[in-house]
Amino acid sequence: MSRVAVVGSINMDLVVRSPRFALAGETILGTAFHTIPGGKGANQAVAARRMGAEVAMIGRVGDDEFGLTLRRNLDAEGINTECLQVTPSESTGVALITVDDSGENTIIVVPGANGRLTLDDVEGARNLIAEADILLMQLEIPLAVVERAARIAAEGGATVILNAAPAQVLPAALLAAVDYLVVNETEALLVAGTATGSPEEAARTLHASGVRNVVVTLGPEGSLLVPAEGASVAVPAYRVRPVDTTAAGDGFAGAFAVALADGVPAPDALRWGNAEGALAVTREGAQPSLPTRSEVEEFMSARHRSC
Repeated sequence: MSRVAVVGSINMDLVVRSPRFALAGETILGTAFHTIPGGKGANQAVAARRMGAEVAMIGRVGDDEFGLTLRRNLDAEGINTECLQVTPSESTGVALITVDDSGENTIIVVPGANGRLTLDDVEGARNLIAEADILLMQLEIPLAVVERAARIAAEGGATVILNAAPAQVLPAALLAAVDYLVVNETEALLVAGTATGSPEEAARTLHASGVRNVVVTLGPEGSLLVPAEGASVAVPAYRVRPVDTTAAGDGFAGAFAVALADGVPAPDALRWGNAEGALAVTREGAQPSLPTRSEVEEFMSARHRSC
């Protein structure tokens, strides 16, 4: 069984369904409300676990009901939470999510305890990180923690995957430690520090900072692998009717990570990520939408036969 360590955020998602997004200063009526386990780190951990990996989650929650519920949820998934810390002085992170009738969403994240993850926390999880096949991270936790974890993983020989969301310009020392930088089209430009250009041009700019491979997710157009050496590889999307796009990118990252850990070549690993993301958008919620490995395999097999 492949081993994935996730250093990242754990949130409770407060999800409202509405016919459309409200305009500034406008009040509209929603149609449903749910509290759903989320957070980019926890979402990717659950995605990787359901894809069959042994997963450890390194992060922080508050000493509140949301934190207790989120820990229980990760435990129920079979995820190692021994390095999931509790921060008494902070609330658990929350995400305020609105989903419209087309399945698109807007998200506001309040980091809470996620912002209190420390260098000591990742040092305490050094063995879990260094012994993993893959270290998977995002940017909803302090950047210094991301850098330290990447360095520990590199020293231990783990492959480092960074999903650079929410996007920001990143220090060269961190980029040089990243094996696969996963971004969407908008994030690619923001991380590269440019306002214009194609995703591939942004990726080439990032290669100059030391990133070995850039993966750009393109929504309904699929995904793009841009290696530092060699030609880019575009992998088309699986066509589905979206219900809720929340966590589709997290599902992609988790499935891509497990496929790489299992020895699947990167272009084929993108196909696994595309399939995971496609299935996720056909279901509501973050973690509830993430499929199992058998579901992904069946979906890919059926789509292959239909061609």
